[in-house]
Amino acid sequence: MNAITSAERVRLTAPTEFLDYETDAVQAFIDHAVADRAADERRLAVELYYAVRDDVFYEVYGADLSPEGLRASSVATGRKGFCLHKSVLYAAACRAVGIPARLHYGDVRNHLASDRLRSHIGGDVFFHGLNTVYLNGTWVKATPVFNKILCRLYGMKPLEFDGTADSVHHPFDEQGNKNMEFVADHGDFDDVPYTFVMSQMRRKHPRFLDGDGTVRGGSLAAEATG
Repeated sequence: MNAITSAERVRLTAPTEFLDYETDAVQAFIDHAVADRAADERRLAVELYYAVRDDVFYEVYGADLSPEGLRASSVATGRKGFCLHKSVLYAAACRAVGIPARLHYGDVRNHLASDRLRSHIGGDVFFHGLNTVYLNGTWVKATPVFNKILCRLYGMKPLEFDGTADSVHHPFDEQGNKNMEFVADHGDFDDVPYTFVMSQMRRKHPRFLDGDGTVRGGSLAAEATG
């Protein structure tokens, strides 16, 4: 067990600049996602996980990476984005129902991607966002990123989460081929470290960026079938 103090719990359930869960958009998202806000924390974490995973469509093209675009309220309103956006919404939603939550970043090899996206990214190593949440006295990793439909298009099993074990990445595709692995871990953050995130994106994926967003004119789902 890895107990947190009462002060840490207060800090890690508070709203922040990016985890703006007091907004109407995030509160409405939570109301739609959970059956009962008074349920136990594990159940709430799981319900929110599947709502973020499947009700916010995973799309990398045209994603808004401005400070406004990376706020939880913007993600809850637009209902699309990639790992950087979806991890923000999940952290905010968990905090809103009293679950301590943080953002976690790393680099992964052979992320879910088309050939065209790999060309934009500049290889098969991607800067990646996920979460850690505090449940039943311990921190567990959660990755509510790749929605079920997109996973099926790319021949991957959707990543599940039960609130007790880490849900981190897809190590194998449906044919048993090696699919994903972490190659660097950047650790946990209480809020989006915006300067750090954007410096990582600009340094590692310069061809993928266009001002305050990502390149337009694509669809990851369409590229899976085309």
